[in-house]
Amino acid sequence: MRNGLSSLAVSLIAVPPALAAPFDGDSFWLAGVFAKGGFMMWPILACSILAVAIFIERFIGLRRSNVIHPRFINEVKAHWEKRDFAQALKVCRKHDVPISRILRAGLLRADLGVLETERAVEGAGGHEAAWLISRLRGLGVIASITPMLGLLGTVSGLIRSFGAIAASGPGNPSLVAAGVAEALIATATGLMVGIIALGGYHFLRGRTERLIHEMEEVSIDLIEGVLERFVSDKKAGETANEVP
Repeated sequence: MRNGLSSLAVSLIAVPPALAAPFDGDSFWLAGVFAKGGFMMWPILACSILAVAIFIERFIGLRRSNVIHPRFINEVKAHWEKRDFAQALKVCRKHDVPISRILRAGLLRADLGVLETERAVEGAGGHEAAWLISRLRGLGVIASITPMLGLLGTVSGLIRSFGAIAASGPGNPSLVAAGVAEALIATATGLMVGIIALGGYHFLRGRTERLIHEMEEVSIDLIEGVLERFVSDKKAGETANEVP
């Protein structure tokens, strides 16, 4: 019995040629490794493809020109600095980017006072910020579940190994080693996809937060412009009342 267990341990440490072949330099084939990872490799592969698609879409969507177009900002600022909020509103309606929707909400309330403008800007800004962040949720979910899928593949491979031992005993180590290889490949692949997806998520999250902060600064400039207009109108009215 002791000799049988010793031979099994040695056979697990010394990888059989059938399993070592995919890792031998020129004979390495990714498809062979994928096949040895078991059925859990398919959902992990699907998650990796989806993660790449989400990352590319959000990387393009979070370009500064798609969220805060510099030319639009300069044009709309030129109008509200002249207190021409009607023309600034027309400029906002010509562009369909998050910052234009925020400023449009504020400009529509500009005639009702600073408080109403501020409330409108805060409401629209919160909605746009939540929308930008929610688009990253899929990447965060993939970063969380792919290591769990790899762990499930580990359990599946170990079950296969112990099932081989129960069926044929320790005399056929290749069957046991195949299950162990399935467990390790699935775990490594799930962790690799999860780590890359998590890095991509935090990279895009940082870019999103920087854009949100910049939109807040532009919105504050608008509120200050509305405040300056009401202050100047109030002073003009007081001056007109003082004139006999």
